[in-house]
Amino acid sequence: MSTPLPWPAIHATHGGIWIATPDGAVRSVGRGEAIALAAETPAVLLNAPVTATRLGYGELSGLDLLELFAFVHPARFVVPTPAGMARALGLEPPADDAAAAPFLLRAAAALLDRLGDAGWAEREGGWTAAQAMFRLRWPWAAAVAERIDRPERAERWLFSKLPEWEEAAPRPQPRPLVLADAETDDALARLVGSGAEPREGQRLYAEAAARVFDPRRAEGRPNMLLAEAGTGIGKTLGYLAPASLWAAEAGGTVWVSTYTKALQRQLDRETARIFPHPADRARRVVVRKGRENYLCLLNLEDALQGGFQGRAAILAQLVARWAAYSRDGDMVGGDLPGWLVTLFRRAGSTALTDRRGECVYAGCPHYRKCFIERSARAAEGADLVIANHALVMILATRRREEGLPLARMVFDEGHHLFDAADSTFATALTGQETIELRRWIVGPEGKSRGRRRGLSARLSDVASYDEEGALAIDAAVEAASALPADGWLGRLGEGLPLGPVERLLAAVRDTVYARASAADAGYGLETEAAELDPALIDAAAPAARALEALVRPLARLRQRLEGLLEDGPDWLDGPARARIEGAVAGLSNRGQLLAAWVALLARIGGPVDPDYVDWLAVDRIEGREFDIGLHRHWLDPTRPLAETVLKPAHGVLVTSATLRGGEDWAAAEARTGAVHLDQAVPRFEAPSPFDYAARAEVLIVTDLKRGDLAGLGLAYARLIQAAGGGTLGLFTAIQRLKAVHARIADRLAREGLPLYAQHVDPIDTGTLVDIFRDDRRASLLGTDALRDGVDVPGASLRLVVMEGVPWPRPTVLHAARRAAGGGSAHDDRVVRARLAQAFGRLIRRADDRGAFVLLSAATPSRLLDAFPAGVPVRRLTLDEAVAHVAALNASAPANPVGAFSPQQVSGISMEPEGDVGTE
Repeated sequence: MSTPLPWPAIHATHGGIWIATPDGAVRSVGRGEAIALAAETPAVLLNAPVTATRLGYGELSGLDLLELFAFVHPARFVVPTPAGMARALGLEPPADDAAAAPFLLRAAAALLDRLGDAGWAEREGGWTAAQAMFRLRWPWAAAVAERIDRPERAERWLFSKLPEWEEAAPRPQPRPLVLADAETDDALARLVGSGAEPREGQRLYAEAAARVFDPRRAEGRPNMLLAEAGTGIGKTLGYLAPASLWAAEAGGTVWVSTYTKALQRQLDRETARIFPHPADRARRVVVRKGRENYLCLLNLEDALQGGFQGRAAILAQLVARWAAYSRDGDMVGGDLPGWLVTLFRRAGSTALTDRRGECVYAGCPHYRKCFIERSARAAEGADLVIANHALVMILATRRREEGLPLARMVFDEGHHLFDAADSTFATALTGQETIELRRWIVGPEGKSRGRRRGLSARLSDVASYDEEGALAIDAAVEAASALPADGWLGRLGEGLPLGPVERLLAAVRDTVYARASAADAGYGLETEAAELDPALIDAAAPAARALEALVRPLARLRQRLEGLLEDGPDWLDGPARARIEGAVAGLSNRGQLLAAWVALLARIGGPVDPDYVDWLAVDRIEGREFDIGLHRHWLDPTRPLAETVLKPAHGVLVTSATLRGGEDWAAAEARTGAVHLDQAVPRFEAPSPFDYAARAEVLIVTDLKRGDLAGLGLAYARLIQAAGGGTLGLFTAIQRLKAVHARIADRLAREGLPLYAQHVDPIDTGTLVDIFRDDRRASLLGTDALRDGVDVPGASLRLVVMEGVPWPRPTVLHAARRAAGGGSAHDDRVVRARLAQAFGRLIRRADDRGAFVLLSAATPSRLLDAFPAGVPVRRLTLDEAVAHVAALNASAPANPVGAFSPQQVSGISMEPEGDVGTE
């Protein structure tokens, strides 16, 4: 039996605060006493930032149980709650909040005891990391260090432990073949298993999907299929069956693209059915993401060697522990716990990835062990590559230019294809974008630290060998001085811009504020780039000349580097060649970016281009400016999608449970790019087998006054109480979400109903969904990111409440597409799609039951066909709605709390924030 720990424990919720002392006593205390205790002596906590939020205390330090778990069991999953920790450690979960405080001490003792266990699987590297963290004064360091025996031999350092990737010969062109329906049916039967109930819709879906892998009949005419398969059809296995069969028999690669990370992880798990042997699966299935998702080993080495200080240095040590046991080094949605970086308030986490294009490729000492390079090379020889829409579009565009297009693709969550293309093919000439370009070219300036290297340092050997190349580098560095430099936002605020691009941005800022109707509201501001002031038009020409002056030396340098690669000197070995190839790719990408910026400025003051939507914007968060610039989006982004992604392909499947969004097939063709192909695109439809009419109902509350925050909060509280938790609350505005949460969180917690919220709780969204799924009495409030991609089957989600009709925001871009898309009919299409996606969260299995509540009396009847046919729709008062929900909850069978498998790793993707798909 372990020795009792000498520390107290603090457990804080919206319902109260409890302290457990080492002698076993437990008592409820007020915030003041809890804060005083935490300030005077180390206390065991579970998620210090969350505890600090509950206590109303700015920054709380202590013995965080999650940090200890991340040290003891790196790359393992745990729901960061007392119940989740109990299951991960094989302990009895606490019965209530009062019992959670002493449980934290038991959990801490159990984790510390594992350090002395001979069977501790993650022992290697533990002693060395503990010594380093002791020097960093990690609160757990002393207790950890005294329990780990010093190894007889020096432990392998992370960078010597990681395996090296190997070069492989290019894969031959796939063999042309046609999959017979019988072959596809057999492959599907093997995947679903002999004990599964046969589903005719799934079989027909798989046979239809197989046709996209037939040999292409004509260039520019891919075998394309639009397939809407309702929830419960089993579309994932339906397309994986023919995709994996074709890849194995033809010797080709199929790219499976999703919009959310949750589906990426689900697909990754499903492929274990196809390749049950882990080693075979690792070779044949690759999850591919953009560079900014992966741990950069050189950045980590810099952090471990003194580049990080304080809490950030402790994070670096824990990330190094994780990297030694990680499957693929994916820090965003991989096996790094989503809650880990939030424990450190993201201090330093972004500096551990390559978010600025600063990679030195073969110049890096860890190049042969790089997670990013390993993933990219593994994808070349894989049968199935799982990626996201943005990355697939970028790679397809790039490889089309190289004459090696992505030939066969499956776009799951195809209803998001339009949005992904909209972001991918957009142009933004902003202060943040231009300063990043300057840093990539010039390198560190002034007092800036870090390992960022400009072109001169990155290509010093080229400059010493090739005089013309050296002159091009010098010219590029000189031209880059016209771009914004550090402190540009402050100078613009003071009216003191430096250089032509900063003067352009200052004119943009002045124009936006002059035209804004709500400049004091604190939100971002924008205005259409039309009828512009002469000052802005005059500022555009010098800025365009400055950018053109930068294009020329970069293009000349690229030509010199390509010449070196064609006729390599003696010193150009494999690593040097790879580094120069990386520089060529970087120069090509930035050349295209500069060309897009110059084209954007060329239109300033001229006639409107009907193919594009241009606007000016000042981006702000709570009134604080963080970026300023000009933006250009395609009016119809599926046009470049069709030209660069669809037409060069041989086969494309676009599928979703809500592909049409409640509209006809013409809408699906328009939003997927199929309308721009010179051919008719086949369609497939398989309705959901679920009995929605018997398992769900839609309730529209008619007596809630618009704009009444107190009434809105009361409605949410009463509905959640009636459902006994298990509620997903969806909001269209963050401020209303925060206001409602502040009004009802304590009230619900006192009744044993935990409430969590995006933008309130200092927890990443994926972890919030994990917690919600794990506790059937918990509820979760969120915005758009929770409307799609959240899969919570069973009793944990039995009520969805929307604060109102999800009308689109009245932006410049929306106004242009609304005018082109039929006015109010365009708005209706957007709303129907959003309602269908939100309703889709409710029924995930055949035995699910639930209610969907709209708190909007003015919900138009014409929008109600967004819901499945036959679902009862009732307009009633709040009292009646509460009674309906309570009756539904009373009739539901009891489900165990926390039916969560350790293998279930959830999480969702807010693609524009977390995974923009850059290569």
